Amino acid sequence: MASSTVTSGSLVYERRVERIHKYHWPALQLNFWMLIMLISACCIIGVFATFIEIQKVLLLPVPWYFPYYITVSALVVAFILLLLWLIYQRRLLPSIVMIGGFILFILWIVGLIVISVQLWGPSGSVSSNCNLFVFGANPQPTGQTVQTLAWLEQRSICQSWQAVFAFGMVGAIFLLWIMVMAYQVFIGDA
Repeated sequence: MASSTVTSGSLVYERRVERIHKYHWPALQLNFWMLIMLISACCIIGVFATFIEIQKVLLLPVPWYFPYYITVSALVVAFILLLLWLIYQRRLLPSIVMIGGFILFILWIVGLIVISVQLWGPSGSVSSNCNLFVFGANPQPTGQTVQTLAWLEQRSICQSWQAVFAFGMVGAIFLLWIMVMAYQVFIGDA
């Protein structure tokens, strides 16, 4: 900060010049990151909200990891909205992105681990049940019957589990990427 005093007659003027440090973010990469994370988070929210509705209709208890991953995904959406607001205010700091990305990464990985255990666990996993009862159904039901409709719903549920795992992996990789990107922005402007 530099200050100077200029006198003119009986008036004293003080001028202060503040140096505001601005970080240069790669706009294309940041926008791509936000888009992919919004898609991942919204996919997980949608699938698990549907699963909760199915559990309620079937009068089954809702596993804890359904609302957990919905909450984590909602936090990701809120984080992206915060980033957009900070970008609009021209106040996006790498430290905010690194800390927020790290916290969300840990929460996201916990959900991904639980989904992995449910999908490929030791016994009675979703994947083994899907392979046995849905994808291994021989012959696959056809026609306009209740059995065909039930099989199609089961296949949709199996594919939704696979989609959640895939978007969970993508989200974890992209949360790591945003931390690396924020560090590079910090180092590049240091």
